[in-house]
Amino acid sequence: MTAPGESLIEYPCDFPLKVFGEAKPGFTQAIASVVLAHAPDFDCASIETRNSSNAKYLSLTCTIRATSREQLDNLYRDLTSHPMVKMVL
Repeated sequence: MTAPGESLIEYPCDFPLKVFGEAKPGFTQAIASVVLAHAPDFDCASIETRNSSNAKYLSLTCTIRATSREQLDNLYRDLTSHPMVKMVL
């Protein structure tokens, strides 16, 4: 069992983040900007996109090279507070 505050993840590692939002112009670029602020080596061309069945929503999978829990926490916080984002997994 891990002690409180310890991470189950060994860093550095590839870490996928799924970001959901309405399929509006600029969504992918806005999310890429947030991700790049926390992971400067992120390749925006690697973003995987998928539309919902009615194309109202868009999911983006951004796989970053995570270097610390602090980095992931800060990135998650910035993504979830972004006005275009509905949910982050």
